Amino acid sequence: MLLPAQLLAVIGSATFAGVMLSIGIILGAFWRGLPPTDFLAWFQAHSHLIQRSIPFVVVPTIVGLVGAVWLSWGDAVARAWWFGALACIATVLLLTVFYFLPLNARFVDGSIPVADVPSALNQWLALHWVRITLGLAAATSGMVAMTR
Repeated sequence: MLLPAQLLAVIGSATFAGVMLSIGIILGAFWRGLPPTDFLAWFQAHSHLIQRSIPFVVVPTIVGLVGAVWLSWGDAVARAWWFGALACIATVLLLTVFYFLPLNARFVDGSIPVADVPSALNQWLALHWVRITLGLAAATSGMVAMTR
């Protein structure tokens, strides 16, 4: 059971980082190229497509990480690396819940002033790179735990 949990944790974390990387590189460049009103219109019409993909990578990641921590409990060094990976993903999720989802809701409902959209989008993308880095750090930490 340990190996499947470890693989799920590492592959899930890496896949999560990959999804976020695609959002940052592909959509981020596209969004920055749009006038603010067009960005808001796009986000209102299509952001649900992004939201729909996230559970497919988050759920396996969390299941794998919790399983890896639980099943590695007797190995203090491995457990520490797994907790590091778990802390990275937990931070991603906290950033998502407390920063990204509220700002995304403002983009969707149009409650953000159009003049504020460019700076809000730039900040969104800058913090998004933090999430990508944390996702990659989680996958790396998991690899170290598996192969140490």
